[in-house]
Amino acid sequence: MDTRKALDGQAIALMLVLCMVWGLQQIVLKATAADIAPIFQIALRSGAAAVLVGLLMAVRGEGMALADGIWRPGVVVGLLFGLEFLLLGEGLRHTSASHMVVFLYTAPIFAALGLHWKLPAERLGALQWLGVALAFAGIALAFFGRSRGAVAQPAHMLWGDFLGLLAGMAWGATTVVVRCSNLAKAPATQTLLYQLLGAFVLLMVAAYATGQAHFKPTPQVWASLVFHSLVVSFASFLAWFWLLRKYLASRLGVFSFMTPLFGIAFGAWLLHEPIETSFLLGAVPVLLGIVLVSGGGWVLQMLDGLGLRRKNA
Repeated sequence: MDTRKALDGQAIALMLVLCMVWGLQQIVLKATAADIAPIFQIALRSGAAAVLVGLLMAVRGEGMALADGIWRPGVVVGLLFGLEFLLLGEGLRHTSASHMVVFLYTAPIFAALGLHWKLPAERLGALQWLGVALAFAGIALAFFGRSRGAVAQPAHMLWGDFLGLLAGMAWGATTVVVRCSNLAKAPATQTLLYQLLGAFVLLMVAAYATGQAHFKPTPQVWASLVFHSLVVSFASFLAWFWLLRKYLASRLGVFSFMTPLFGIAFGAWLLHEPIETSFLLGAVPVLLGIVLVSGGGWVLQMLDGLGLRRKNA
């Protein structure tokens, strides 16, 4: 029997904090990019967070289970996780942090499409297909609806936006692999450790191969590394997994759409990033699509409660 419950005040408050943290991480990466390359910073934070997760597992007496070939999907999700952040880090070199956070958080759309194909229990309903259509229409508008003169170097920004969209696809693919493999039954700490180790190895190799493995040890850089290692990659992910074990995933998923909103707001406020009208017009259907895909069942329950949905005869 599923003992997960609807969101209460504690869960809502924690989700708001998590969305703010996740929306801020791209802004912090962008703000310190002149002193440390994003992919190198993500590599270092992933390595530090992996050590913290490993210590937590040791304290709990948890081991890395290798039976039933669980290491195989573990390696796959590690590589996908690393690829996601490689694309994110490279994308931030060309586009704004506010753009990046919106395109990265298209991940639930791609995850839903993959799970629809792989798992019968995850078939998309009509409302969710509407969400997919809205999201892709918004993506098209955000990419092709902007004025050439609205931003400097528009071709570079389009390339960065595209890398952000690919990062969202990689994140969505990671979710599909976890849900469709033995990792679905593994402890959350073990799955997280595979992801962090994969990101550390892949991004460290990429940083050295591309000449981006250097940084200036400024106070801002050290503060960013502590924030990303301790708060983002360790504490926030563990808090998210704790919420998933205690509360209904669909209700939590709906709240995730607030992360891009925080990202846009932080980008404009802290980095003084311009927000183009065409981008905002595209972001609105993307965010609405994420809500419909992630929380379609919850939306239908709300409509039923308001008496706005036609009942079947």
